[in-house]
Amino acid sequence: MKKDLHTQLKFLREERNLSLDELALKARIGVARLQAYESGEEVPSTQTILKLSNALEVPASNLLDGAEAAQ
Repeated sequence: MKKDLHTQLKFLREERNLSLDELALKARIGVARLQAYESGEEVPSTQTILKLSNALEVPASNLLDGAEAAQ
């Protein structure tokens, strides 16, 4: 079963034992913005998804699969 983008993002962050602050720093995005992505309040742009996937060291498709499931 595919997860929503925000669920997948939080799952991957927690799986890597990263705090919101740590992932925000690695991805070079604001903590408040990252919280909004994880809560599903906002949807990240494609460029931001690439930044997050690089910071989490996963293929972007791992996050994009969640975005496709949400549509």
